[in-house]
Amino acid sequence: MITQPQAAATPTPDPDEERRRIQTARLLAYRDDGPLVHALAGRIGKGLPPVPATLVALLAVIGLTVSGVLDSGPILLLPVAIMLVLVLPTAPRDHLGRFDWLTPPLLRGTEFLTIIVLGLAAGAPKWLLFVLVYVVGYHTYDTVYRTRQSIWPPAWVFHAGLGWELRLVIIGAGAALDVLTPVLALLTAYLFVLFAIESVTSWVRLDKASAQAGADAEQDLEASPEDALEQATGEAEKG
Repeated sequence: MITQPQAAATPTPDPDEERRRIQTARLLAYRDDGPLVHALAGRIGKGLPPVPATLVALLAVIGLTVSGVLDSGPILLLPVAIMLVLVLPTAPRDHLGRFDWLTPPLLRGTEFLTIIVLGLAAGAPKWLLFVLVYVVGYHTYDTVYRTRQSIWPPAWVFHAGLGWELRLVIIGAGAALDVLTPVLALLTAYLFVLFAIESVTSWVRLDKASAQAGADAEQDLEASPEDALEQATGEAEKG
């Protein structure tokens, strides 16, 4: 007896595994890692646990601020070095621990605190610090809002946005060399143009696609049964 070959059954994806994959992708996106982290993450090995390492970095920056040692010169690079040493090695982790969801807010808070501390120590305009924090905060909000609607920002945005690590390196170098104000101005202007244009164009493109899909659906609903039958018959004859 000859039997017809049967197509191999497509394995059903594990819902729990899919949930864990999406959770990891979201938390990694919320971290806003840049090109330096992505270049080194594969060479670090298992890495450090995200929450403890990031919390220690935050407490260390607070301790340096309270102690008053952040005056001027190369010492202003110390908070940035602490961030790189403690937080960068957390990137290889899968961020699936019970409290790993705390990593992005801890990381963003430490980044903002470092920006403000270095800016005040170097005498940068406070309004400029506020604008930079606002621009990075808007980028974070936009990322969170998109991913919650299953709309993922393109990977190049995180690289072009320099990531938290390169932003801090640039700001730390500017503060140590006493040229922070022009560095902040250029960095803020660049990030504002980048994030604003990419966000607006992405949402406009999405709105146009949604409007077109809605128009097609409305046209299908408005078609009479005779028109639908005639169209189906014509397509069948062409086939």
